[in-house]
Parts: sequence; structure tokens; C-alpha cells
Amino acid sequence: MSTLSRRTFFQGAAMVASATRVIGANDRIHVGLVGIGGRGTAHLNSYVKIEDAQITGLCDVNQAARERAQTRLSSAGATIKAKEYNDMRELFADKEVDAVSIATPNHWHALAAIRACEAGKDVYVEKPASYNIHEGWRMVEVARQTKRMVQVGSQSRSVPIQMKAMQLLQEGAIGKVYLSKGLCFKRRKSIGKTPAEPVPAGVDWDKFLGPAPMRPFTKNRFAYNWHWFWDTGNGDIGNQGVHQMDICRWGLSEVKMPKSVVSTGGKYVYDDDQETPNTQMATFDYGDKEIMFEVRGLLTGPEGAASMRPGNTVGNLFLGSDGWMWAGGNGFQVFKGENNEKAMDEKGQGEGDSTVLHMKNFLAACRSRDYHKLNAEVEIGVNSAALCHLANISYRVGRKLTWDDHKKNFVNDSEANKLLTRDYRKPYVV
Repeated sequence: MSTLSRRTFFQGAAMVASATRVIGANDRIHVGLVGIGGRGTAHLNSYVKIEDAQITGLCDVNQAARERAQTRLSSAGATIKAKEYNDMRELFADKEVDAVSIATPNHWHALAAIRACEAGKDVYVEKPASYNIHEGWRMVEVARQTKRMVQVGSQSRSVPIQMKAMQLLQEGAIGKVYLSKGLCFKRRKSIGKTPAEPVPAGVDWDKFLGPAPMRPFTKNRFAYNWHWFWDTGNGDIGNQGVHQMDICRWGLSEVKMPKSVVSTGGKYVYDDDQETPNTQMATFDYGDKEIMFEVRGLLTGPEGAASMRPGNTVGNLFLGSDGWMWAGGNGFQVFKGENNEKAMDEKGQGEGDSTVLHMKNFLAACRSRDYHKLNAEVEIGVNSAALCHLANISYRVGRKLTWDDHKKNFVNDSEANKLLTRDYRKPYVV
């Protein structure tokens, strides 16, 4: 261990010791929420359904979001008002907080998770695990050093019907799987154009941007549409798509980095502020098998065994030597042989809210202190996010890229290698 990494480790260990509450067998796990927008509100609504959890902290750079969250907690029957924070570091320093649940924009996921681990908190962090590949590697390193439980919000990993489908693939239900295809056909209408304007009262715009470059405030760069700007988001392949990318890897026995990647597409039809593509195709070569991924945000038809109606088609196709499988959110179908005969057609049996199931798995690991019991442990989430990042890098540089897994970079491509990380805006540096 180098002098720097050794110093970092012992500093982190000291912070863990000073900021960790001893949780009794009958104690509820105290959870702090970081980022309480759309997805963060879903986190809140999920934790209030779990008897083992108690929300004790609310952190957001938007005062209005904190106020809405307090109202929601009160209406859910909370007897103790949660503490409010504008700065996540103050939440992480609170010894009464055991775990944090992060639902910030993508560009904050890694830094928030790393800070939380170093402060002795277990972490539930939304997908994609990281904004770029460098950050993902750092997240895994810190999680291991600090011995924190870090669960990534790939909640399909906790859904019984999805778990059964993936187990069947491992057992050879369709023979040798040679192709895994992820479909993200999710209708996205134009976001239009919004001009620069004064930062709204109660919003800390500097903290919102964090590691990203300082930009003027616009409505499109705030709230949900930050997904479609390279500064803060990863397009739909790293938004909805990372769920299906994770299932692609899962169905192929957790493959990691490919030999090569090529991604093409564009932002078609619309004249608006969006920077990321609304149409994208990516192919990942593993030698004896491959992953294909497709994003369609414009009007499109269905594909495979999806319901034969226009609209969203979100799911996975697996092609094997003996047949193929369609795996969607509510079940799976298996087709076998030359005559394409349906061999299986199973639906979920009302297992419950997938986010609640995933959070219960997280909280159980917080008690057991065994990260192997997490269904979407940080390294799983980081590997799935990495494929989305590889696709976006290929798309942005406009060419096929070859990956050197020993050197952990692209072969002879400095432009692509620069996009493995970013130029961080101090002091928000990963």
C-alpha cells in the first residue's frame, strides 16, 4: 500500500470509528436522504414502508425539496422531525445517522458515496453507480477500505421473477448464450430550450453543480433534464438503460469489460438543449459472445416478445444455441427449437415494490456486515455502469475502441482515455 493510500485508509478508518453508532438488535436503522427530487422522493416513500428504517436526516441543495420531504414524512406518521442539511458533509458527520440513501444527479453519485463511506456510513446509491469509469473504481476501493456496505439501486437484482430468469439462463435453459441485448425504447419528448436566468431562491447552485463545470442556471439544467447534458448526466443509456445493461451482464454470468466497443447514433429530429443522443446503438465484443444495446427515445415499435403495441419497450433479449428468452419487468418467456415453440411463460407473483425489496436487502446487510449478501453490491453496479460509459465514450469520439484490461485504458487513444475521468471543479474532486 502506498504512503498516500495508507494515509487515506487510516484517515477513513478514524472517521468510521468516530461517526458510527452501535445499532442494537431492536434498534431501527437511522437513514439520511441525500437528494430529494423525483427519485429521492421515491426513496423516502419506500423507507417509510420499512419498519426497520427511520429517516432522521434530509439533505438537498434545494430548500423547497427539504420542506416537501418534511411534509411527506409528517403525513406518513413520523413522530420525530428529521434534521435538515444543505451540505451533505454535515449529514455524514451526524453520529446518529447509520446509513445514507443517495439520489442526487449522476455526477454526484461517486463523490457523495465516497464521502459517506469515509465518514462511517453505509450507502444506498442510485444507478448508475458512477458518472464515469474512474469514479467507479474509486468507489470500490473506498468501500473495501472502510468496510462499508454499498448497494447500487439496480433493484431488478432483488426481484424474485428476475432472479429466477437469470438462474435459468445460468442453468442452460436456452443453451449457450451468445448474445444479450438490452432494449431501452422509452419515449422522450423534446425538452425545448430554456434561457439562462437567476438562480431561484433557496437553491445552492454551486453545490448542485459540484464536480461539474460552473454554468449559468437554466431550468433544463436543473430538475430532471440534467440527464441530457454531458456535464451532469449520461443520456438514457446511463439512466433507464443502465438497468437493462445490468441485466445483460447478469445473464452472461457477470461479464466485465469487453475486448472492444463501438457505439453510433445521434440526437435526431429535435432542435433543443439536449446534448446526449436520443437514438443510440452499442455493441460490446467478448470474443465468444456479445452484448448489444439500443436506445430509442423517438416514436418506435416494439421488439421481441414484448407486448405488441406502440410505446415503451424496456427489457432484455437473450439468444442461445437452443432458443431465446425475453425478460421484462413483470416476467419472462422462453422459446425453444427450430419452430420457436414457447417453452415457458412466467409472470411475477406480486412480490411487492422492487425498491422496497432492494432496500430491505440493503438494511439486512447493514446488520450482518457482509457485503456479499448485497444483491447489487458496489462492484456489480460499477461494472454495469462502466459499459454505459464505454458506449458513450465511443459515441463521443466517433469510432470503435479497443480495451486493454491489463492497463485499464483504451489502446492508443488519448482522446478516449481522457473521457475515463473528467476535469473536476475544485474542491469537488474524486
